[in-house]
Amino acid sequence: MLFPLKSGWTHYVPWARVVLAAAALVVGYFYPPGGALQFFGLLALYLAYGVVVALRAKAQTGMLGLLALFGDTVYFLIVASWGSDKLVWLASLLFLFLLSEAIAFYSAVEVVMISAVATVFCAVLPYESLRSLERTVVVAGSLACAFAINKRKQNQTVAQLNEKVTEVMAAADKAREEERQRIASDFHDGPLQSFISLQMRLEILRKLMDRDLNAGMQDLKQLQALAQSQVRDLRAFLHSMRPVDVEGGNLVATARRTAEHFQKESGIPVTFMGTSTPVGLPQEMTLEVLQMIRESLHNVQKHAGATRVAVSMEKTDRGLEISVDDNGHGFSFAGTYTLEELELLRLGPASLKRRARSLNADLQLESRPGRGAGVKFRIPLQ
Repeated sequence: MLFPLKSGWTHYVPWARVVLAAAALVVGYFYPPGGALQFFGLLALYLAYGVVVALRAKAQTGMLGLLALFGDTVYFLIVASWGSDKLVWLASLLFLFLLSEAIAFYSAVEVVMISAVATVFCAVLPYESLRSLERTVVVAGSLACAFAINKRKQNQTVAQLNEKVTEVMAAADKAREEERQRIASDFHDGPLQSFISLQMRLEILRKLMDRDLNAGMQDLKQLQALAQSQVRDLRAFLHSMRPVDVEGGNLVATARRTAEHFQKESGIPVTFMGTSTPVGLPQEMTLEVLQMIRESLHNVQKHAGATRVAVSMEKTDRGLEISVDDNGHGFSFAGTYTLEELELLRLGPASLKRRARSLNADLQLESRPGRGAGVKFRIPLQ
């Protein structure tokens, strides 16, 4: 695996090749080994190759990249095998450069292969000058292999974290989109419909006042009461859109405060009964449960025409059980339905059903037309 050329110190790797090739020419000139003509010819070719690669300033990928690494390895072996004590330090630098190149641009497999080939090469050749080079090759190669393997593990960890981040971001985007759809649906069914109704009533009032001023004034008073009711509904709607602030991480205390706020805003008396046992829900589930309670109370204020509401929370062996009951009009249908039945019959509040599914919670809706309604949730506890 070849890694792309990165910013920072890896930009200088190609130029390090040029410097080493030039240094080899200079050292070879002052201390010419046997077969100097062939030696200088190889050094010149390698120097020219290094200059071309450095001027391109691009990482060699694919087969060309592997061939380049193979060429650098062969060059190191040639310099190391020349048998001159004056070139041992240069061969050591070339090997360190080779390891740095492999670590920077390649995987642990290439690093291990280079270290193994260099070690075997130094052990097999009979030159005395390679004995000191062999120690450098073994120590530096071992350290490079350990570093490359650790780098590989870190890259795998980073890749796994990136996948998780991608999944979390996708889930967050999905949650935001679902929340936008819920808000749009609630606004369309709530405040928007109320204002459309008010606009139609105003048009009727205008025509009525042209014919009968006294009757128009009576209707105007009714519209004023309707507008006040719509203001209360709009306030309740905006309150349901606010972020839930969990009081000290205590779900029961925050739910009680939510019920008290609902009673203050709507004027509908609320009886709250909460469990004394710690609930222990995760933060995300806690926020979702509180939002379900708020939406249930908002639906009571908006549709039920109730004069009394009861909210209860109880922790059992089966999970956290929450119920919201009112004595209002009830739904147009009668009976008790589970979440699956509501989905099949397309009955009940869509947002509550959606949130129940997201929590893997059981939902039960009871409708008593003319006598009220009740919604119950059972959230599994882990």
